[in-house]
Amino acid sequence: MTKPIVGIIMGSASDWDTMQHAAQTLDALGVAYEKRVISAHRTPQLMHEWTTGAAARGLQIIIAGAGGAAHLAGVAAALTALPVLGVPMESASLKGLDSLLSIVQMPGGIPVATFAIGKPGAVNAALFAVAILALGDPRMKAALDDYRAAQTKKVTETKLP
Repeated sequence: MTKPIVGIIMGSASDWDTMQHAAQTLDALGVAYEKRVISAHRTPQLMHEWTTGAAARGLQIIIAGAGGAAHLAGVAAALTALPVLGVPMESASLKGLDSLLSIVQMPGGIPVATFAIGKPGAVNAALFAVAILALGDPRMKAALDDYRAAQTKKVTETKLP
């Protein structure tokens, strides 16, 4: 099996309903990843150990899905220089707007790239991760090009009733 180069983390197991779409997108593009439930609030020591050891394990990018206060992505970005891609989870109370604003409002100096709320954000975070990796990997560039060509073909071949 190929060594993981992307880490997918989420604040709770319920976030997998959304984050599985990032994993499926990476699978479709042939990118190895590891996935883990880690809470910035409930497992701070684990958060610290996992994130500070990510680069040594070979990870190059972290995709962090978080809801509510959504500190997971920001804490990860504070603990590593690896690119962190934040995916806001849809929440019951504010439909994910709370998550979106928590992730996107990082202080200057600790960047987190922030994507759309929910499934579209998870898919786009995975695609963005591959786009970054493709800068130095011709195989990933080809996989991403093929993915985009397939999207174009699907749209151009659509027949309306």
